[in-house]
Amino acid sequence: MPYVISYDLGTGGLKAGLYRADGSSLDFVFYPYETYFPEAYCHEQYPQDWWQAVCKSTQKLLQTTGIDPAKVVSVAASGHSLVAAPLDEGGRLLLERVPIWSDRRAHEEAAEFFSRIDYKQWYRSTGNGDPPETYAVFKLIWLKKHFPELFTKIRTVLGSKDYINYQLTGKYATDYSYASGSGVFELQHWQYSETFINASGIPHSLFIDPIESHAVVGTVTKEASKQCGLCEGTKVICGGVDNSCMALGTTGVGNGRLYTSLGSSSWIAVSADKPILDAKNLPFIFAHIEKGYYTSAVSIFAAGNTYRWARDTFCGELNGNAYEEMNALAASSPVGANGVMFNPSMAGGSSQEPSEALLGGFFGLTLSSKRADLLRAVLEGVAYSLSTCCLSVIDAMIESDEPMIICGGGAKSDLWMQIFADIYNRKVVITNVDQDAASLGAAAIAARGAGLWQDYSPLDKLFEIQKTFTPIDENRDQYAVMAKWFTRWIYGLAVLHDNMKEEQH
Repeated sequence: MPYVISYDLGTGGLKAGLYRADGSSLDFVFYPYETYFPEAYCHEQYPQDWWQAVCKSTQKLLQTTGIDPAKVVSVAASGHSLVAAPLDEGGRLLLERVPIWSDRRAHEEAAEFFSRIDYKQWYRSTGNGDPPETYAVFKLIWLKKHFPELFTKIRTVLGSKDYINYQLTGKYATDYSYASGSGVFELQHWQYSETFINASGIPHSLFIDPIESHAVVGTVTKEASKQCGLCEGTKVICGGVDNSCMALGTTGVGNGRLYTSLGSSSWIAVSADKPILDAKNLPFIFAHIEKGYYTSAVSIFAAGNTYRWARDTFCGELNGNAYEEMNALAASSPVGANGVMFNPSMAGGSSQEPSEALLGGFFGLTLSSKRADLLRAVLEGVAYSLSTCCLSVIDAMIESDEPMIICGGGAKSDLWMQIFADIYNRKVVITNVDQDAASLGAAAIAARGAGLWQDYSPLDKLFEIQKTFTPIDENRDQYAVMAKWFTRWIYGLAVLHDNMKEEQH
């Protein structure tokens, strides 16, 4: 039986997965690496840490499963986005550490760019709705400005998973999904924009012409084989950006397929044959793994980490499985948390929230408020925020009667899932894939690239619904009223926080 290996490069580490030809998983290995914060807004990682994670996890995966490496026919990676690792003429890294997706040091460079290019025109072309300075081209403009001598030595720039492919094969390549996070990629035309590249002052030659995600980049070299344990000659498939791989591994390819990722942060994404472009609410969009499709997403920056904050702040004495005890407490508070509301913007406001200056807070506290009310309010507040600030943006742009798939750590709570079903007023389902979505997406790309699959339709047979939560009429009606009050509150709160920020400066 042939096998494929997928690599899911995340912010906190790499998950390697071994899959059978039918897409079923055999085993996973996780290998962590660090993020470094040398200065404000600077978030960096060592690309060599990614490569070591690939080598170590591959060796461990093959060892623990006992699978003959010769039976692994292909590998593919899902890579965390918006990375621009510069290499010189000899293929050597010019920076030991490179800025990752969340690095925002290039805000001045972005402002200079938009003095020449209309921001709304740029957004409508690229769909790049995150803070502009996070996109790869602005990181390159920053590097050119601050390290001009080093910049002249750059011959190519690679994303995170593209660097892994280079280590495996010695070949430079990228795919459409990763290129769509460059800041100079036109979604509608599936190509780079000469206008934006010229305005950036970055040579066009640094932007690799993209290929399809399932295209073969090359094969594992003799040297890479010695380091990672794969057989020389194993096919290396181009892979994709993490957002698109996760969408593929969660819902497959189709029109109007929705999911909510409920981890430390949270986003709602939809796959469709058109991008959801909204110059006011700024959904962030990537080209999908399948050419002609897009994955559009809206987000809040704090979700599961607000419940972790509540655990550490209010529930320090709980032993054992603290979250189960917290859920039991929250369940003892009625729908609406006895009038207590919580805004989860504890990491600031996203592009879909009323203001970037928006911060978290409780509202409606009285002397009779209990810890259980506060805990339930946190769960409800995350659902309110995602529903009123995020889901409303997607619902206004695309019609879909698909149920909402929820994945991530928060999906383990039945109480929270019922709250989401009631507040979303939509059936919520939990599938067997859950937190392995990006890994499965990369495995599907590897299978297609190796010729084991002709398209991505086999994914539909792999998805198994494990739990379903249907809106409860009484709860839904009560939450609909509360959601209106929540919206009025956070917009008022945003004005207050905007004014405070202006006075502080």
